[in-house]
Amino acid sequence: MSSIEALYIFDEHNTPLLEQTYTGRPPSGSTLLPLYLAHPTPRPSLIYLPNTNPPTLLYSIIQDQLLLLCPSSNDTEPLQILEFLHRVTDALEDFLGGPLLASRIEAHYDVVAQLLGEMVDGGVVSCTEPNALKDVVDAPNFMKSLLGGVGLPSTTPSSLTPSNAPFSLGNRPSPRLGPSGGAPAPTASPVPWRRANVRHTSNEMYVDIVETLHVTLSPSGRPLAAIANGMIAFTAKISGVPDLLLQLGCPGGIANAVSLPTFHPCVRLNRWKDRPGELSFVPPDGRFTLAGYEVDLLGSAALDAFSTTTPANAAPKLNIPATVSVQTSLGPAGSDFEVRLTLNPRFKGKSSSPLPSTTSFSGRGGLGKGLGSGAFGGSSAAGTTAAPAMDGMVIHIPLPAGVKSVVELKASRGAGEAVFQPADSRVRWAINNREIAALMANDRGTGAGVLATLRGSVVGHDEHDGHDGPDASLGLSSNTYDYDDDQTAGYQAAAASSRKEDGNGGGNGNGELKKKNKVFMPSCATVSFTVKGWLPSGVKVESLNVDQKKSKGLGAGVQPYKGVKYLCVSRKGVETRC
Repeated sequence: MSSIEALYIFDEHNTPLLEQTYTGRPPSGSTLLPLYLAHPTPRPSLIYLPNTNPPTLLYSIIQDQLLLLCPSSNDTEPLQILEFLHRVTDALEDFLGGPLLASRIEAHYDVVAQLLGEMVDGGVVSCTEPNALKDVVDAPNFMKSLLGGVGLPSTTPSSLTPSNAPFSLGNRPSPRLGPSGGAPAPTASPVPWRRANVRHTSNEMYVDIVETLHVTLSPSGRPLAAIANGMIAFTAKISGVPDLLLQLGCPGGIANAVSLPTFHPCVRLNRWKDRPGELSFVPPDGRFTLAGYEVDLLGSAALDAFSTTTPANAAPKLNIPATVSVQTSLGPAGSDFEVRLTLNPRFKGKSSSPLPSTTSFSGRGGLGKGLGSGAFGGSSAAGTTAAPAMDGMVIHIPLPAGVKSVVELKASRGAGEAVFQPADSRVRWAINNREIAALMANDRGTGAGVLATLRGSVVGHDEHDGHDGPDASLGLSSNTYDYDDDQTAGYQAAAASSRKEDGNGGGNGNGELKKKNKVFMPSCATVSFTVKGWLPSGVKVESLNVDQKKSKGLGAGVQPYKGVKYLCVSRKGVETRC
């Protein structure tokens, strides 16, 4: 059993904010912080400190510039302690609001002390579920006044009764009393992750499936790897204790497609093992992560496609929204490059009308009308499962550090705007929704895709900038040395032969320039985009039902509103190598 000995929180200036000791006599925060900072960045999440007394394992995470340290002198389970630290930050965000700021923790030490006291009992993790914590920990006064000012109930049932008694750091509230020590607390829920006596005027259930796409393509366009990481976010606003059954479907079967699944503790694992794709659970109240998974889009036989005995046309195919290809060393001096963007016309949405450039997916703004529709509100061109739509696109072309600037950057057909960013040494080519819709409108239905190009010319550092050509930018030495006569004659002959091959008898011929400019060429390009109404894996919600026999407190004949949304996100996820 992992033991949580202490928890130390520091602000962005490494000033101590809070020290909570649970068991034993661990080293103080002032002792551990210099030892942690002595390690070079990036610092690992687990550091062994043999010089402390006793030798200590130091676990750490950084959240919103706040540093959380947790020492342990025993051989413990690392993932359990790291998960505890993440649960602490989640609980603080639930009660204090996000992002986490040092001023918020300082202003609400009483609430933070209650949370840390409830989450760990004698060094053993006891309660980390947000719904259970809201039953026993009083909400901050500013949260109650904010929610009350807009006519909404407080986020915690305990905050309905104002607290007048001060909280002592050495005392924990009795389980039979309210958090304020006065009014009786609500009846404890038989389900650890769900609050007791949940009541909602409108009963609603929402499913959001978000997949992050990671694809690597070879210079020929052949896929080398393609992984989709999925997350199922569930929002339950149902009275009582509902018992739900969520049925997932996928081409080829969930068992064959989904790997490495992870579930919320509310999911009945035996039901999933017996019938893959069925999630039976009693949900927490509010929004939570129901499950996560991974899908290999190339399949288990992807490695066989790279065999020399396999024909080239047998390589796996990917139907992704956008791909890029890069051609380098173009032009007479070899200083030009061209990026070709290919858009899949399938992802142009319901209509070709331009979309506002500010359209984005955030929260639950615009819900699907009915389960399985996958509709997004707010615009007629918003994506659906029948007609998914791309929302914003950015192409990044990283360049070597020796590139001084990129000139004559021009995109074809008015496809977005490209700029060179010297600080990051890259070209950023952004195409908004309006320009994507205009490109899609020009699709002729050939099935080859919509093509847009970007061309530019790189300029490297030269001797006038304090550099000695491209070799200096790569950190290579350009010192001169003394040679004897025989060696000098040999090098002169080799130089003359090189000039003859250039064809113009000069050392600055096209061949020499191309060699120098080759080190300034990009080696890859990445695409970032968002697609509404489509998932790369093909996972979909087939049904979501409430078991009326097992549910309690919902009411006879009550039919909750159901909504589902699909979203694919690629943050530099589609990479093409040169």
